[in-house]
This record gives sequence, structure tokens and C-alpha cells, in this order.
Amino acid sequence: MSVVSMPHVGVLPSGALGTIADVGGVTVGHCTLDDGAAQTGVTVIRPHRDDPYRQKVPAAASVINGFGKSIGLMQIEELGVLETPVALTNTFGVAAVAQAQIRAAIASNPQIGREWSTVNPLVLECNDGYLNDIQALAVEPSHYMQALDATASTFERGSVGAGRGMSSFDLKGGIGSASRVASVGSKDFAVGALVLANFGRLPMLTIGGVPLGRELALRRQTAKPRPEQGSIIMIVATDAPLDSRQLKRLSMRAAAGLARTGSVYGHGSGDIALAFSTAWTVPHDGDFVATPPLLNDARLDPLFQACADSVEQAIVDALWSATTVTGRDTHRRLSLHDAVPDLEQLLKPRTT
Repeated sequence: MSVVSMPHVGVLPSGALGTIADVGGVTVGHCTLDDGAAQTGVTVIRPHRDDPYRQKVPAAASVINGFGKSIGLMQIEELGVLETPVALTNTFGVAAVAQAQIRAAIASNPQIGREWSTVNPLVLECNDGYLNDIQALAVEPSHYMQALDATASTFERGSVGAGRGMSSFDLKGGIGSASRVASVGSKDFAVGALVLANFGRLPMLTIGGVPLGRELALRRQTAKPRPEQGSIIMIVATDAPLDSRQLKRLSMRAAAGLARTGSVYGHGSGDIALAFSTAWTVPHDGDFVATPPLLNDARLDPLFQACADSVEQAIVDALWSATTVTGRDTHRRLSLHDAVPDLEQLLKPRTT
């Protein structure tokens, strides 16, 4: 593994962990399938340790380009809350993971679907079919439970969980995470991002403003560029007191961080951002909802900057953390470090 230090995006400081877990209460867990042609998995993000069905958190999503097969986004758009942990997996694993989420919610709340309303599972996906034999439908409900049980404030990134079979910029992609601390008046708020990066073509790759992909494409003598057909899921968490309308605005700023890495949101790309706040919860069976004083919209710019920077940093982190993987039919994706032995030299500040 290269000892090259990952460049820091922007001027805002990161939190102590440098991941989405810098937002208090947020935890992440993985279940990784690494068995020959099965190179896939499940990643779970919990907004807090309580029952998310009984204590929902405000949330919103932005569909930047809708070439995806996720489940649960419609109800988030309508009601503005999360009712389950956020689950990430491959495209054909969505149904199995949603079933596991429903069963887990019923196990904790037997009234669901009877005395109470049904539960809204939330599963977001990317297509890992280049490295993973996606037709084998290897992801099972039990893998969601394993990832859920593994959730913690410290977690691996790179070629793990849902990121095991993902590719970015014709290199190995996967799970990345980052955080930023934003000051609003006299208060500091954490904004954290976790991405499932599976997008981009090599010539597009930009890291810290350096068009690294152009140089790498020249070295590879890449043939006629293919269209971008990958996807990315961007999960943004904050402890700032925001409602779902404001979180919708925050989630849209994830696109700024994505664009800085070289993405143009291609026709076949599924680019989805979800934002939630841990500052307050919505009780399932309460008559009234107690909300804290919400931030004035005119004071949201520091959070917008933190969102864009943390998403960009998380994408870089996914590339930085990934390891080389060989999957189905001997398909192989090199990690950034294996593909670019002189990475440090290429990323040095350019002078004129």
C-alpha cells in the first residue's frame, strides 16, 4: 500500500474521525462477499442506535440523474423521514435487502402492517456487474443483518461491503467517507459523507483540481472514450438542525463535490444524494413533533460548502482506500495506488 498522503479537499477542517461517523450517533457496517465470481456485499448506515421506525429522522433526497433501481425514495420525497437504516448494495440485491429491512422492522414492531402503517425500506444501489457475477443474485437477506450487526463508529473503506465490486474511473472504486466542520455563527456543526463510488471514465478523473486522468489515459493509450454508465450514491449526514426541505437543499450540493472529480452525470449514470439530520427525531406514535430552532436558510452556506467538500473528499477516499480486485471471468480493477506508482509526483502542486 502506498504511503502517499491523501490530499485534503478545501479549507474546512475535518472531524476527529474524518468520516460520516463524526456526526454523533451515526454508525456504519459492512458485509463483504469475496468468493471467486461473487465480489459484492452490503453496507448499512444507521442514523442512531434507537429504533428508526419509532424515532424517525428528517431526510431528503436529490436525484441528479435517475438511471437507478433504488427503493424507498418516493416516500422520503413525500414524508421527509427515514424509517430504516440506509442500505447500499448491488442493483440485483435491492429486493433481498429490502425484504431483510422489512423483517427486521416487524421483529422490533409486530404492529407494523396491522395496527400500524407499513414500513418504508430504503435500499440504494450501483451496478457492480463488471467484477461481480450479478446474475448469481449472491446477496441474501442474511447479509443485510450481518452488516447491520457490524455497524460501528469506526469502519473500513474501499473494496468492502457494497463497494467490493464497484469501479470508478476504470480503477477500483467502492466505499469512501469524509467529514467537515462548518461554523454557523458561534456554533460548529458536523457534516459527513459516505459514498458508494461506481462512476466515471479514466480521462475524467480529477483529484484536488489536478487532471490526473488525462495523464493516465495517455499512458494507457486509451482507445475511443466510452460513455459514462456508472453510478454513485452519496449519503450526507449532519447534526445541524434542519428540516426536510432544508435537507433537500443540502443534498443538492453533493452534486458540486461530484462534479469536481470529473463527473458529467452521464446518460447511463445513476447519481443520487440523500441527506439526513440527527438533530431531532419524529416519534412514530406522537401527536406532535417537537423540533429545535431550525437554522435560517440564509445561514446555510457553510453547510453547503461542507457538503460539497466532504462528498469530493469521500470520492477521493474511496479511490485511496480501495485495493485491487479480480472477479468474474478474470475481470480486474487495479487500485489507484497499484495503477499509479508515481501518484505523489503527479499530484504535486503545478507551478507556472
